[in-house]
Amino acid sequence: MTLRLPVLPGVGVTLRAFRATDAPLIQEASGDELIPVITSVPATDDHAAALAFIARQHERSRTGEGYSFAIAEQGDRAVGQIGLWPRANPAGSATVGYWIRPTARRRGHAAAALGALVGWAATLPGLSRLELYVEPWNIGSARTAERAGFERHELMPARQLVGGTPRDMVRYSLVLSWLTTSRPPR
Repeated sequence: MTLRLPVLPGVGVTLRAFRATDAPLIQEASGDELIPVITSVPATDDHAAALAFIARQHERSRTGEGYSFAIAEQGDRAVGQIGLWPRANPAGSATVGYWIRPTARRRGHAAAALGALVGWAATLPGLSRLELYVEPWNIGSARTAERAGFERHELMPARQLVGGTPRDMVRYSLVLSWLTTSRPPR
């Protein structure tokens, strides 16, 4: 099942397919201490490895695995990645993940991208719930999720392997029907 990757406008950002010209983004992200160990970004700044990463992102929508968007700021320079990964079990849910290149952080790009993605996800048939997982120390990512309407849930011990080590994660979720009805009390 091939998934169609749309272009999604956001506040100050656009979510779009990766391009070969985005290789410098991947090369910069490869030098971050966490992005390569949490994601599939290569741990080398080799240009060919960056292009291979970009090709894998296109393959994800072709195989139906999920939607992988480049986050582009005004001027179309890619500053990060955000993805939506539908899951068969439990049906109707998807996982969201995002990262921003080190030189573009603290400018609101992740929040704008997450807002655009959530708005679009609410229009997808059969999708009713989004989840994302944040390491307990990652206050910036937690705030981004909460500003987008995600609710904090439980701490999940040893939830994800990070660099080969099991790490605790905090689970956040958003019920998409809440976007069109009144939200539950906080």
